[in-house]
Amino acid sequence: MTLLNQKLQDMSFHFQQTIEEILIFIGGIGHLTRKILKEILHGKFYWKLFSEQIYIIGWRSLPLILITAISTGMVMSLQFGLGLEKFGGKLYVPKLVAVTIFREMGPVFTALMIAARVGAGIASEIGSMTVTQQIDAIRALGTSPIKIIVIPRVLACLIALPLLVATANLVGNMGSLFVGASELNLDPHFFYQKIVTTVDSYDYLSGIFKTVFFSLFISIPACFYGLNVKSGTKEVGQATTRAVVMASILILVGDFFLSKLFWIFQKWS
Repeated sequence: MTLLNQKLQDMSFHFQQTIEEILIFIGGIGHLTRKILKEILHGKFYWKLFSEQIYIIGWRSLPLILITAISTGMVMSLQFGLGLEKFGGKLYVPKLVAVTIFREMGPVFTALMIAARVGAGIASEIGSMTVTQQIDAIRALGTSPIKIIVIPRVLACLIALPLLVATANLVGNMGSLFVGASELNLDPHFFYQKIVTTVDSYDYLSGIFKTVFFSLFISIPACFYGLNVKSGTKEVGQATTRAVVMASILILVGDFFLSKLFWIFQKWS
């Protein structure tokens, strides 16, 4: 009984600790978001820092996104083709792949890759600046670290992620077309026409609109965890891990609710 009571106490302690961390995260994100909205409208805007972050987040992430997108399109086309071929439905592969990429796979996979690469980079960079007291030095100079460090990264992610998703959608469909023509023996012109006639503006815009939320899910938690590193390089690594995990969870959970919301709008319209 003593061992059982000890295990129950440990479980209760870990549960309380988890709830406390979630509440601290929600409060901290809300406080940081309020600061961002307040300071983005007042004072100087650092265009150079903003452009540097667009280059880092957008251009330097492009090779990773291209590889992910073309691989996803090729695999989806092959799997749908092999599955539907048993029922004589191979001709529906272009429609299924195109809608899936534009609405779900393109935005979600791209956001997850950016969360892994950019979210980790933001958290570790800001965490290292916090540990080495560079954040305190910025405050001592009378400048807000939110304006210099956080806002350029958040806005750059808001600009870069939709562009990367648009590129991923195009490349993913090109990969599916290549597999459809080479492996499934579908006419390339037929495949292209089905993609063009199936996907409408709603499919495209719903996927792009998700990236607005996904970019916030990536950048704001990464900045939050980086700014709240207390001391030591060990906490920098922990902050990096938490930023990636939290961004991935928010993207996957948020995708469901956003998809449900778009489905309701489409049903009403």
